[in-house]
Amino acid sequence: MAMAMRLVISKGGQVSVPASIRKRWRTRNVMAEDRGDHIVLRPAPADPIAAAMGAFETEIATLGSEEAKRLDREEELDAERRGAHGR
Repeated sequence: MAMAMRLVISKGGQVSVPASIRKRWRTRNVMAEDRGDHIVLRPAPADPIAAAMGAFETEIATLGSEEAKRLDREEELDAERRGAHGR
């Protein structure tokens, strides 16, 4: 559902998002992405950490703690190797 509307920027630099859009998004937070010649507003969770944890909940649940630790160690070693080669 694409829709365009003209919004006015206040003297304080604020723009009001219409109530119908805020209700559809079900959020009071947005991310503004500057694309050079235009801005994109996207809904953003109030708590991005909790939202990220929820997004990876199934992956985290399937890994045992030892397996997660092993993968973490492997990622750290890879990062160290890349850092040593970049010097």
